Amino acid sequence: MNEKRGKIFGLFLFIILLCGMAYLVVYVSINKYKEEIKMIEITGNDLLSENDYLSFTKLDQISPIEDLTLPVVKDRFEKHPYILRADVQFDGVKTVKVHLTEKQMMAVVLSNSEPYLISDSFQILPLLPGTKFMDMPIISNVKESEKIKAFSHAYGDDVQQAFKIIGAARLTDEKIAQKLSEINLRNGGDIVLTFAGIKPPVIFGKGEEAKKMVYLDIIWDKILSEKKLLDESEYIDLRFAKEVYLGSSEKRAEG
Repeated sequence: MNEKRGKIFGLFLFIILLCGMAYLVVYVSINKYKEEIKMIEITGNDLLSENDYLSFTKLDQISPIEDLTLPVVKDRFEKHPYILRADVQFDGVKTVKVHLTEKQMMAVVLSNSEPYLISDSFQILPLLPGTKFMDMPIISNVKESEKIKAFSHAYGDDVQQAFKIIGAARLTDEKIAQKLSEINLRNGGDIVLTFAGIKPPVIFGKGEEAKKMVYLDIIWDKILSEKKLLDESEYIDLRFAKEVYLGSSEKRAEG
């Protein structure tokens, strides 16, 4: 009986020692860099500047720092609405390097004249001051614009069509994608596009996004070279099969 009790006590003591060692390992790893962080370097940021991210995380003033650990730094960055993931590491000389993976933003979407960002997962995010969004098209006149609110999701058919148009433009020609400035969803009507450098709007209609973008790409340079023709045209219509119609010119450009 005493031998059995001794074995149980030994096993119990072993478990306590094992738990104690595990605690020490975790505690040391978490607290190893306490009060040693003097600088934070950020990479991977495109939407906001390094200072903007540091200000949001309250890490722009890093002296003195109390109880600041790598998990704490990581958590603060990943609470930012633009951040998908933050990878942090200590470089050994009192500097923490943070590599940010930002959410992929597709466009700026308007709701009651209020601008928001919309990500590739259809998440609506606030457009924060200092955000670099000049290369993003604007999506306007969403059919159910009242549902466009920060941190909601916009899964409507018209928004999905806008995403297909953006994707088709990017796959077809980067110069067309960069000049795509607005996608007017017209509250469920025929979609109208606006391109920087082209005066008349482009009536895109609905469906066959890839084909229409290819047709537009085929005649893109020709359209731009015909400045007088463009100035006299009221619109460019892509709703006809395999051709582009210039509104007031009575001419058709075969694609």
